[in-house]
Amino acid sequence: MFALDSRLKQDTWLIGDFPLCSLLLSNDSNYPWFILVPRREGISELFQLDDGDQQLMWRETSALARVLKEVLGADKMNVATLGNVVSQLHMHVIARFTADVAWPGPVWGKCPARPYTADEVVRLCKQLKPVLGDNFTFSEVVA
Repeated sequence: MFALDSRLKQDTWLIGDFPLCSLLLSNDSNYPWFILVPRREGISELFQLDDGDQQLMWRETSALARVLKEVLGADKMNVATLGNVVSQLHMHVIARFTADVAWPGPVWGKCPARPYTADEVVRLCKQLKPVLGDNFTFSEVVA
């Protein structure tokens, strides 16, 4: 049975679900920082997913990155799987701006996280709702 890693659960907002991945928002409003987690048990590496799930994860990642770049007007999209702290497979999709506090460096450890308010999360979701597509279901918290 799939269970979200406790560190991801405590540091994110659950935005909703694509067919394969849950979409989380890192609770750091310094950056629009999203995390995709495939709902598969015991997976820590991309290559551990079967071929169909690998392709689906890449499609969901690309679709999310495209939407974020267009809707938010990002200057650059950072997409990566690392997993050095949280071993559960997850894909970071971060909208970057030349004016953000960490530009042009990485977002990790640059400055303290600035948590979102519930209203900020709802506003962000309202921006994304018309463009995430029919294959995305928003969570009750942000619907």
